[in-house]
Amino acid sequence: MGAPATEGNPRDDHTQLLRSLLRRKSNRVVRVYKHGFSGFAARLSEKEAQAIAQKPGVVSVFPDKVLKLHTTRSWHFLEDQTDGQVFKFSSGSDSDAKSAGSDTIIGFLDTGIWPESESFNDKDFGPIPSRWKGSCMAGKNFSSSNCNRKLIGARYYTDPSNKMTTARDTVGHGTHVASTAVGSLVPGASYYGLASGTATGGSPASRIAVYKVCGPLGCLDSGIMAAFDDAIADGVDVLSLSLGAIFMEPEFSNDSIAIGAFHAVEKGITVVCSAGNSGPDPETVKNVAPWILTVAATTIDRDYETDIVLGGNKVIKGGGINFVDIGSSPIHPLVYGSSAGKGGENEARYCEPGSLDRDKVQGKILLCENEGRRSFPYDKFQEAKRVGAVGLILIDDVARNEPDIYYRTYPLTAVTSKDGLEILSYIINSTRNAVATILPTVSVAKYKPAPIVASFSSRGPSSKTKNIIKARPLSSSLAPGVNILAAWPGNDSSSGLPGKEPPGFNIISGTSMSCPHVSGIAAAIKSRYPTWSPSAIRSAIMTTATQINNLKTPIATEYWSIGTPYDYGTGEVSPTRSLDPGLIYETGTIDYLQFLCNYGYNLSTIKLLASRLPDGF
Repeated sequence: MGAPATEGNPRDDHTQLLRSLLRRKSNRVVRVYKHGFSGFAARLSEKEAQAIAQKPGVVSVFPDKVLKLHTTRSWHFLEDQTDGQVFKFSSGSDSDAKSAGSDTIIGFLDTGIWPESESFNDKDFGPIPSRWKGSCMAGKNFSSSNCNRKLIGARYYTDPSNKMTTARDTVGHGTHVASTAVGSLVPGASYYGLASGTATGGSPASRIAVYKVCGPLGCLDSGIMAAFDDAIADGVDVLSLSLGAIFMEPEFSNDSIAIGAFHAVEKGITVVCSAGNSGPDPETVKNVAPWILTVAATTIDRDYETDIVLGGNKVIKGGGINFVDIGSSPIHPLVYGSSAGKGGENEARYCEPGSLDRDKVQGKILLCENEGRRSFPYDKFQEAKRVGAVGLILIDDVARNEPDIYYRTYPLTAVTSKDGLEILSYIINSTRNAVATILPTVSVAKYKPAPIVASFSSRGPSSKTKNIIKARPLSSSLAPGVNILAAWPGNDSSSGLPGKEPPGFNIISGTSMSCPHVSGIAAAIKSRYPTWSPSAIRSAIMTTATQINNLKTPIATEYWSIGTPYDYGTGEVSPTRSLDPGLIYETGTIDYLQFLCNYGYNLSTIKLLASRLPDGF
């Protein structure tokens, strides 16, 4: 129902509609929104919903959809991309960092938080800002004492369909994104020795407010709207959402994230969202409203190198994440998929499900192709295990640059097409039986080229309107999102190695991971320039981004073609340059309203949506 009449008070027409529903049945109203905007969530028949949609003062009525989550070295890489200039908010001592803007508050709409993580310790933090109006909700295995001077707020949104009863993170996603954005410095962080170093967020001085809107099954619109409403009243400076629509995006007037973000931006809150993981197809980008800063994903310059040793001790560099030691000497027979099929040579060449003969593969290392990404690497992994292969070499350029931690307990590595040809030549020309081994993974810094646009990162233009090409200048940008190390729930044994304690950190990928990088930068800018508007902060990030990689050549996509603004928006963000952008471009509510006029909304709808309209609009 658009903007509230006055801060915190529902409009009369809002109240009358609620009363009419409550008179009919006491439990029909699920939530009431009154801080940043007017509205409610209620249980209605389709006929009732259609009738309410015709009432005066109603902007839109839409079903309570389920949205999905869009599932460290990364900050040093971003610094290196600025020719070694130091990003002051992620270097030096923790106390130095915390003196640089501890009044900035980031709200995370996600799966909650694991408060015991060292990334959320409040050492050297001063008192909680007096303007903070939020709360720390007690729930299952979570008490108000779990909050501190770093983690200053926690809310969760119960509903019979998601059964959430606590702000504690049982998924891991929310903990990971919060620590990526604003985690305190944690020396000696790693994933069982991989990616070791000091873990830190982009703005470790900032405070955290958690709004748990997502569970294992997804994120309900009604909870997302409630979280926006609460966050506006609580007093956050930045909101970070690593989630979005599953398939096609809804209309702006039916989009919980677009609606909530509009009202948040009106109140001076910068809203940062993930672009989605539906790439590399065009017109797949999510969260495209022009008042949202949308973030796509790239690789960084840390390589998870999983090498292959061929007979004669020839080493081929591969990419993967595995901790299995099958020996450093090339003693395992090596077989090409096309030579190990049941009959269909082409299917066997690609190791498609059911195509291989166990008698020809068992006890050997298997070589498979994946030209054109015919099927998921996971399918080939399952086939290799089914027929008893002791290891898998995958010829797949994308998998080489985007290793998956899922295979950590199996010797799997991916190589480029060029290196794949060399291995094939070795097999074909071997005078004896071809042999090989796959070595355990080591992490290597300063890998080139980087960044590369991640294959899964959703692409522009927008499917809603060609007036938003997203990724595009002043709307979207790139940030690290492939194999990012960050905090994780300390009791999640499923994320660890068999027989070992969970490491408290995890390595995962997605635009969910790139989004908090930009949220952290936005918080750092807000700390330095407290009076800047959301559009000024967005402008500072966008106009200082780079389109050049660490080889000083244009940023490329997953198949090495030169990227375009549909792939990377304005380019890879720079935490250092964005703090001193020079010229900034202001975009105000009037610009967004004129966009909505052009999009097709009538004046009565726009009047309801906006808190205030200028005279004569």
